[in-house]
Amino acid sequence: MRLKDRVAIITGAAGGIGLATAARFAREGAHVVVADLGAERVEAAARQLRESEGGQVLGCAVDVTDRVQVDAMVAQVLARWGRIDILLNNAGITKDARLVRMTEAQFDQVIGVNLKAVFECAQAVAGPMIDRGSGVIINASSVVGLYGNFGQTNYAASKAGVIGFTKTWARELGPKGIRSVAVCPGFIETAILDTIPAAVMQNMVDRVPLGRMGKVDEVASVYAFLASDDASYVNGAVIEVSGGIMM
Repeated sequence: MRLKDRVAIITGAAGGIGLATAARFAREGAHVVVADLGAERVEAAARQLRESEGGQVLGCAVDVTDRVQVDAMVAQVLARWGRIDILLNNAGITKDARLVRMTEAQFDQVIGVNLKAVFECAQAVAGPMIDRGSGVIINASSVVGLYGNFGQTNYAASKAGVIGFTKTWARELGPKGIRSVAVCPGFIETAILDTIPAAVMQNMVDRVPLGRMGKVDEVASVYAFLASDDASYVNGAVIEVSGGIMM
């Protein structure tokens, strides 16, 4: 088990890629913190993981845009396990609109969850990681952050910003023994795509050389590798998991 006894906080872990990753980390031996909105939803996900994967799973209902709640979560994890080895900044939202129609509220909400909260969570765990001289911060970006996408000014900006965070932290925290990496999923089969019309979805699939959407487990396996010592010399990297969509 590559992550045996590592303590991993995963935001946005009550569903989708986050839940699949939490399950993978638990199978790899990690103590997993399921961090997400909604106490009932979080506890249901944590209970599901305990029953399916075993191991130690802690559910934390937290709004990652609220620094007070983030700090309280970190304190709770440290009180329980005494360390934080992995932070996966996975939480994210979309509020799509063309530039000329996007509201300030839509822009601010996406930047708040997808960008500022990544900063808040990383800053909150950086101190304990520095004290231990080790740690991994994994940031969920997107191919949209690399190449842009129609109707996603806010989302593209947030995901490009996450890449900037990653490279900066790789420089700042690398000498302290802490790695920072970013993953850019392509079009993955999750609920976040439910609002996209079928014709648009088919067009997306047609652009992928592998001829299909990605699966959450395919992203989770990359996260597990990057969190492990198998990736001990991977720092500041930006890795696409997209089926080659932008080739």
